[in-house]
Amino acid sequence: MSAVVHLPGPGRPGSVLKDLLTQVARGDQDAFSRLYDAIAAPVLGLVRRVVRDPAQSEEVAQEVMLEVWRTAARYRADQGDVMPWVLTIAHRRAVDRVRSAQAAADRDQRAAAASHTPAFDDVAEQVEGRLEREQVRRCMKTLTDLQREALTLAYYRGYTYPQVAEVLGAPLGTIKTRMRDALIRLRDCLGVGA
Repeated sequence: MSAVVHLPGPGRPGSVLKDLLTQVARGDQDAFSRLYDAIAAPVLGLVRRVVRDPAQSEEVAQEVMLEVWRTAARYRADQGDVMPWVLTIAHRRAVDRVRSAQAAADRDQRAAAASHTPAFDDVAEQVEGRLEREQVRRCMKTLTDLQREALTLAYYRGYTYPQVAEVLGAPLGTIKTRMRDALIRLRDCLGVGA
């Protein structure tokens, strides 16, 4: 049989809540039940304004009530009324929940950004490859016949410089010079930096 407890009005001191909190500090469960009835609605209202999510607000409000039960002995009547003390606890818990949720969302966003790999566009890559091959063919046509033959043997058939010199019947130094000149001309034609 619990009595209805009304919050102190403007002209009434908060002595009822102070008495209840003093009894709660001694472990009186009945006093806690009455205190709970008196402060639960304002606590939940404050928490909902800060947290916004109804389910999380209820969780935070329950955490606040549990903290009031556990820390009732820390309340000092000479430092203020019960209701502001409880609402301060509620506000701190609500702000902590919002910050925690924001930090988790930020971590998730950073993790998603770090693991994001751009979509592979096969068609674009094929087109780009064809364009590059066509540009190489066009630039190869700007070379002399001897330069083109030397590069074809070395880069497309895998011959070494001495093998290219043997196939073309030219001295190794001449082949190296042709290859160097051909590569410089290709580089300039393709617009590749040195």
